[in-house]
Amino acid sequence: MAEQLGLAKWVENVIRNFINTSPENTLKNAAHEKAWGDPLVGFSKGDDPLYEEYKRHIGSFHWTPLEVFKQIFPESKVTARDLTVISWILPQTEATKVDSRKEKELPPERWARARLYGEEVNNKLRKHVVDALKKKGYRAGAPLLSSHWSRQMSETYGFASNWSERHAAYAAGLGTFGLCDGLITSLGKAVRVGSVVAEIDIPATARPYDDHHAYCLFFKNGTCKKCISRCPVGALSEAGHDKVKCYGHSYGTSLKHIKSLHGFEVGSCGLCQTKVPCESRIPVKDSNKK
Repeated sequence: MAEQLGLAKWVENVIRNFINTSPENTLKNAAHEKAWGDPLVGFSKGDDPLYEEYKRHIGSFHWTPLEVFKQIFPESKVTARDLTVISWILPQTEATKVDSRKEKELPPERWARARLYGEEVNNKLRKHVVDALKKKGYRAGAPLLSSHWSRQMSETYGFASNWSERHAAYAAGLGTFGLCDGLITSLGKAVRVGSVVAEIDIPATARPYDDHHAYCLFFKNGTCKKCISRCPVGALSEAGHDKVKCYGHSYGTSLKHIKSLHGFEVGSCGLCQTKVPCESRIPVKDSNKK
């Protein structure tokens, strides 16, 4: 167990050191500001029953960790229990969140840069983790870097994909889902998420919840609903998240605005992730103290 815990700490340090010290972590603006703050890291096992549940609920196209691994290493004889899913949370910087809080219709430049250039950082981190594991003799791959990764249509949930970074993070004990479908973590909801599947034996992070909406005030006690009023196109309601309206705004009006004003092209919004109680913390913990 000591060796396994040592591996967990080593992987965590690989991720945190990259984000905290690498010049690759940049918004690519004039000041070369960081895209992301200090990350959270968690682990889930490849044979966690949640991954089969995801496949049942989301659709047969949704990958399990074993399916991911065997696509990358088709000759591998590993079983699901041999695998660990490494997940991380990348929090938006305070400067980015401050900018976003001020907006009512369209994302500010820093947020748009985090969506485009910050996700480039996330991809570099995925590759960095895979390479670091390889150097230590562990085979690994990043689902979102796979040529087979694609967006799909779920009969139940509409827009989906064959691997969900947020669902992997939920399995790793890093957060639960809010009314707007964002993942509420101990660093809040204004985050991006990443993961790597590895043939390595690391203990699963304990999940401090048994309800996928545990950290959302609306599902906890029917209060808050602040994300509803933050949405500029009415894509949020007590019934949940209208993905079609959301996508239309992010990749329609917002994309055109960003290209025209800032000179780069990305679909982005994210207003529902800021100026809300779950922006930078788990608000349910605070409400329980009252």
